[in-house]
Amino acid sequence: MTALEELSALVTRFEAGEQQHSALWEKLPVIPETNRPAAVLMLFGVLDDVPAESERPIAPADLDVLLLERAHTLDDHPGQVAFPGGMVDPEDESVVAAALREAVEETGLDASGVRVLGVIPELGLIRSNFRVTPVLGWWDKPSPVRVVDFAESAQVFRVPVRDLLDPANRVTATITRFGRTYTSPGFTVNGVLVWGFTGMILSGLFDELGWTVPWDTEKLRDVDL
Repeated sequence: MTALEELSALVTRFEAGEQQHSALWEKLPVIPETNRPAAVLMLFGVLDDVPAESERPIAPADLDVLLLERAHTLDDHPGQVAFPGGMVDPEDESVVAAALREAVEETGLDASGVRVLGVIPELGLIRSNFRVTPVLGWWDKPSPVRVVDFAESAQVFRVPVRDLLDPANRVTATITRFGRTYTSPGFTVNGVLVWGFTGMILSGLFDELGWTVPWDTEKLRDVDL
């Protein structure tokens, strides 16, 4: 199966209730009375003209995913790497519409070139009290992307999935707050650390697809905020 076929099949299994969630793909608690809906666009496509750095035979070799680095001056999640996305506005017809709107606003992509494959189970973003729906998309006709507003984003980039899957680039990110230490799957790519909610979603998705390559979970990386 091609990467597109595998992603489409995963969405179908989720929608049919046939897919068993990995340990990382669990709904996190949010406050029922006050949580807010949000959506992110997980946009995969055929690798652009920037080749993967990893030469290990990790499938799929010709696939990348769109990410952005949040501005370091933001109050919430400064400097973190994320998928394009944000809160669902009242005028949005659906979580899919919200994810596409946010992606256009943040990266300047042409939404007409995006094929929406479907949505996968929502998760809770505890710190912001968001109920986040990941929208899985395929980039049929890739368009140029850029930072639209430097007050919001530091960079917008496409990263080869092969580099994300390479065990050499995988770490367990750790951060200590208020006397408690939190951990998440992490990826060191493009000069940044992908961790937290985005790292968890990527790691969980790769587990669900059966793409994960064994890696050293004891390799720790402290988060520098």
